[in-house]
Amino acid sequence: MRILIVEDDKKIASFVAKGLKEEGFAVDVAHNGVDGLHLGQTEPYDAAVVDIMLPGLDGLTLIERLRAGGIKTPVLILSARRSVDDRIKGLQTGGDDYLVKPFSFSELVARLQALIRRSAQVSQPSTLSVANLNLDLLARRVWRDDSEISLPAKEFALLEYLLRNPGRIVTKTSILENVYDYSFDPQTNVVDVLVCRLRNKVDKDFSPKLIHTVRGMCYVLKEK
Repeated sequence: MRILIVEDDKKIASFVAKGLKEEGFAVDVAHNGVDGLHLGQTEPYDAAVVDIMLPGLDGLTLIERLRAGGIKTPVLILSARRSVDDRIKGLQTGGDDYLVKPFSFSELVARLQALIRRSAQVSQPSTLSVANLNLDLLARRVWRDDSEISLPAKEFALLEYLLRNPGRIVTKTSILENVYDYSFDPQTNVVDVLVCRLRNKVDKDFSPKLIHTVRGMCYVLKEK
């Protein structure tokens, strides 16, 4: 899953981004409202974390413009403003939740997961499947037939991305963008290593084989 962070405090943005990546999210960061709005309008995100006080374009205006453009990405507002009126205004503007600084990172993650779950229940299936391979997005469980498979965060994220694109060839670059982020060197072998680890868990002891290499540079999840 992919998260957009729009936060001008680089220390906070770095802290949140690092923590979310460790939880298995792909993360993009913008340090001003103009760049945040551009990313929110042009890239698909499962959720966004948006500060209110931003240079260039304030967070509430950013959210208003996203909603006016029909973009329904769940937004968690992050702000030092703590009055009830501030919270009401943020939610009425189009924010989905409001978290006051300073905050607990574990609470931020829990609130994001709740927003994503609510969004998934409305517009997307909660379970992804191909053949006898199943992934439960809400419980974050994976199994084949009757065997549950334990996956670390990044392997879970990769499998989710493949299951969202069954039968479709995906490139290493697209995996880097959706499972990691744009900061990775496209020439790195991190994707090959991750795919290898995932194959060993979901394919090695099962049939049919589902993860296939295409021309050595791409992958596809499908039944042969």
